[in-house]
Amino acid sequence: MPNKLNALSQVPGAFCFLPPARNPAPTDLMGCRHGSPAAHWDREPVPATCSRRVAGGGLGSAPNYSAPRTATASRRHRFMERIRSRIRITSKRFGLMTLLGCLIALGLSGCTRNEPPADLVLVNGAEPDSLDPAIIATQTEMRIVKALYEGLTRLEGKHATAEPALAHRWDMSPDGAIYTFHLRTNAFWSTGQPITAEDVVWSWRRALDPLTGAEYASQLFFIKGAEDYSTGKTNAATGKPFTPADIAVRALDPHTLRVELIGPTAFFLDLCAFPTLAVVPRFWIEQHGDRWLLTQPVPSNGAYTLEFWRLNDRVRLRRNARHWDIANIHSELVDFLPIKSATTALNLYETGAADVIWDKNLVPNELMDVLGKRPDCHKFDYLGTYFFRFNLKRKPFTDVRVRRAFALALDRQKLAAKIARSGETPTSHFTPKGMGVYEPPEGWGYDPEQARKLLAEAGFPGGKDFPPFHYLFKTDKLDEQVGVELQEMWRKELGVKMELRAMEPKVYYSAQSALDYDLSRSSWIGDYNDPNTFLDMFMSGSGNNRTGWANPTYDNLIRTANLQTDPKKRAALLRQAETLLIRDDLPIVPLWFYAGVNFYDPKKIEGIHANLLDEHPIHTIRRKK
Repeated sequence: MPNKLNALSQVPGAFCFLPPARNPAPTDLMGCRHGSPAAHWDREPVPATCSRRVAGGGLGSAPNYSAPRTATASRRHRFMERIRSRIRITSKRFGLMTLLGCLIALGLSGCTRNEPPADLVLVNGAEPDSLDPAIIATQTEMRIVKALYEGLTRLEGKHATAEPALAHRWDMSPDGAIYTFHLRTNAFWSTGQPITAEDVVWSWRRALDPLTGAEYASQLFFIKGAEDYSTGKTNAATGKPFTPADIAVRALDPHTLRVELIGPTAFFLDLCAFPTLAVVPRFWIEQHGDRWLLTQPVPSNGAYTLEFWRLNDRVRLRRNARHWDIANIHSELVDFLPIKSATTALNLYETGAADVIWDKNLVPNELMDVLGKRPDCHKFDYLGTYFFRFNLKRKPFTDVRVRRAFALALDRQKLAAKIARSGETPTSHFTPKGMGVYEPPEGWGYDPEQARKLLAEAGFPGGKDFPPFHYLFKTDKLDEQVGVELQEMWRKELGVKMELRAMEPKVYYSAQSALDYDLSRSSWIGDYNDPNTFLDMFMSGSGNNRTGWANPTYDNLIRTANLQTDPKKRAALLRQAETLLIRDDLPIVPLWFYAGVNFYDPKKIEGIHANLLDEHPIHTIRRKK
């Protein structure tokens, strides 16, 4: 008890989950001080007059908002300003009852802002790095962007299948290679301008522009000419590089779009719902350049508009009054809270400061034995894989024998049983089962004797003379636990010593993309219900590869498979490709398949349906009246 009281006495100001007081008003990412019109991008620290922490720290910790805020902007891939923020994190661990007591005792201390409460509050994960559909790469960003920007289709919430969005209907050629989309005549930007087929053409060309640096540009490579242009290839007929005009997307009139694919693509309508293919406001981007998201009012075409983005506080969305489906947008104001700590997320949810915990990584894993039995804990099958990558540009992991040895020394059953408590399934293959006729191949199982033999053949008997190396992961308790277990397994079975290196999510992703690691924790959530969403990310030109691995045979197998109209022939080719990935070359090692977890009270919240993609359109979710 004395320790708790001492810790509590160190926390200045009031305790609450509300934003800081208005005087002086903080600056949000729209560049405005609240209570005044948007004016500029404030790069200077903005003092906060109200400390905002979870009282006593509860089960975890929350940001210390009494520290000065600093926001800086830098260019991402020479095109998009990336938002960076640094705050001091204070960690104090108390019991949940201490948290509740402090909230009751101190919650009336006047920590308020003169703005209405949200109709729906979602715990969303780490702070977004961007809200540009062409730039984003994480689940936390995509959840927000899907509410702000639509493509030709969108995913409905019950089964996560494509349904009409900006296009109200489409026609497909007999061979499945040409789509003609018919856009809605009542589709407008939130600022009043009509949305046209030319907007789609321009948006897709922008996503494919190498200067944009879109990590998911490859989602468009099924369109003729798209990959040639995006990867800077030379047109053999002209001797010049391919241009945007070579991309087979044409506006036939203001409301008709023709798209020619390289071949039949069964999942193309699902791709059209992916954020990278969302339509963005050309007129606004051409006027404001890289700062288009920092200038109000930002035009959107989704169910919501961007009200404000306040660093380390929340992203607030408002219902788009000009949306074509406004009658079915149920919540007026929606808040996305950037919470990285699972215990903090649970504190917010338990005290009623949040309605939904969306991300399964924001559920305290060590408490799942208890939490999993509650009626507000919703588990479901999930299209996601937890794995780690090798950096094939760094010795000794350039040697496939070393990589196989590390894979064979892993006891996945023990790892999953000890750490993953939400129903995860240990796996040696990367692609989950249950996607059509596809049956994935098995990778390397647990065989420590064979592992030691391979390591000795590679020149490191018993781990002797094995060079120092590290395992990179983002700051997360579960990821740290996995790292500790891997460290011990490899020490015991192979005699090697591994350093654990934790980084903040943004720094971690940057290091992984730059191949600044030896081994790195990773996960992949399917973008659509097809094996290709797992396998094409490791093609040589994919921004999501991040291993230094390039295999032309693998690339050709994926491309050839996706031109097949016979599902069984296609599955056989994809199986050959996955065998290269997880058995022959082994740039990655799968550990387990995720089980999805959401927290919400079904007596209070409606509009959420379990599906493989954990896809829950924001406009369908609401508090029950």
